[in-house]
Amino acid sequence: MSQDPTCRCPWLDTSKPDYIDYHDNEWGIPVFDDQKLFENLILESAQAGLSWYTILKRRDGYRKAFKNFNVEKVALFTQQDIDDLVQNPEIIRHRGKIEATVNNAKCFLAIQSEYGSFSQYLWKYVNNKTIVNNWKNNNDYPATSKISDKLSKDLKKKGFKFVGSTICYAYMQACGLVNDHSIDCYKQSQIIQQFNQLEA
Repeated sequence: MSQDPTCRCPWLDTSKPDYIDYHDNEWGIPVFDDQKLFENLILESAQAGLSWYTILKRRDGYRKAFKNFNVEKVALFTQQDIDDLVQNPEIIRHRGKIEATVNNAKCFLAIQSEYGSFSQYLWKYVNNKTIVNNWKNNNDYPATSKISDKLSKDLKKKGFKFVGSTICYAYMQACGLVNDHSIDCYKQSQIIQQFNQLEA
């Protein structure tokens, strides 16, 4: 495992400073805070059919549009709010995805009520411990896994939309349920060490 901070995942476009910052400071780091989990769910669902960088560039727009990712507020959005967001140039103006976000906020609240937190519900899929993979090349990375299949199926059963297995796997990667930093990337071992400290 390399500790060279210049060695990063093969998928990362190192010509984009904001992308590097996301890779270094967010992607794959375990997330337990429900507000951040809701934020990532909104953004990953919005990504469907698009590149992640397309969404990352608009994250501030999403933050403003969706009340700083406050799930209670988003769950109360009206049809007029949705109509207004379809005209918002700072986000992806896809009515289906916007409607899904409001719908998913309501479903998210239902899970919080049932499980105590969305985090408790989500992390049970990996037995509360990050799965560490050892990918090296871009073509090593899977689009889905058995766990993302299972998560997707259950979220759909609970009424969520735009939560196919590919989106769920990307969500698991972003939230650190799987550590998919490559074996050459300095972040892989750093995250393992940080998570071990949290467990200690």
